[in-house]
Amino acid sequence: MYSRIAGTGSYLPERVLTNADLEKTVDTTDEWIRTRTGIERRHIAGDGETTSMLAEHACRRALRAAGLTVEDVDFIVVGTTTPDRVFPNTGTLLQERLGIHNCPAFALETACSGFVYALSVADKYVRLGEAKCALVVGAECLSRITDWTDRATCVLFGDGAGAVVLTPSVEPGVVATHLHSDGRYKDLLYFPYGVSDGFDKLKAGAKQGITMQGNDVFKVAVRTLSRLVDETLAKNGIEKHQIDWLVPHQANLRIIQSAADKLDMPMDKVIVTVHEHGNTSAASIPLALDTAVRDGRIRRGQLLLMETFGGGFTWGSALVRF
Repeated sequence: MYSRIAGTGSYLPERVLTNADLEKTVDTTDEWIRTRTGIERRHIAGDGETTSMLAEHACRRALRAAGLTVEDVDFIVVGTTTPDRVFPNTGTLLQERLGIHNCPAFALETACSGFVYALSVADKYVRLGEAKCALVVGAECLSRITDWTDRATCVLFGDGAGAVVLTPSVEPGVVATHLHSDGRYKDLLYFPYGVSDGFDKLKAGAKQGITMQGNDVFKVAVRTLSRLVDETLAKNGIEKHQIDWLVPHQANLRIIQSAADKLDMPMDKVIVTVHEHGNTSAASIPLALDTAVRDGRIRRGQLLLMETFGGGFTWGSALVRF
């Protein structure tokens, strides 16, 4: 038994924040942002709009694409760094919004790698016969933890959600996933407060925001993703030319280009959406996937390589026969 992607869906909030908008609030320029990141705009969740709300829209679209309904769902896993609440977990809140009852529903947090980690977990449940219709989601409201006065980070992040539906298959759909993490790099990219560490400062209104050592993160990401590509190809007996599409985490155009170079893959075979929504962390791969499925670039039978890298550091890949 294997799992396959039966449908994809995504959602971006209505509010758009362009580079020109940011020029008015911080010391930056549209040219500087585009040259260094490839980002042109990002979407920002509205007042009262939560991660589970964004996820709900993406899930309903994925279910429609799969020709299934909420009654079919028997497993939910959400990758997110920005949960609605400490508890109940965002998977449970999403479950309630969808009107689904009595199936496992949970969230996991591995920063930008959240979707690939969630996909790996759901794939195992389907392969074992424990789930027949799994919702796998990446959803974020990063604008809630961004310091909008920090020009080094506020230009990067946005909000959004993406989802896929996994169902059983007699042939491999999710061929393999490869997951890694290394806590030695925890101080290069992080949010400084949590429930058991600094919550008193957070409640007292301390300045908050994502903290990043940009140059160091870039160097480690490029080096690590290069090794990840080698590992994924070698362990699955795949040659570079057999990959039809690279669907990378949409963090930075230069990192994406580096991954394409590693695969000797022209950029017209790489799904790039970072210019449209910035870095949406766990949401970025399913957002890019859904975009390319709906515009007809990604078709049934094609082989996809998804790769991601996030704070922690965490990183991972998924080899998928769509």
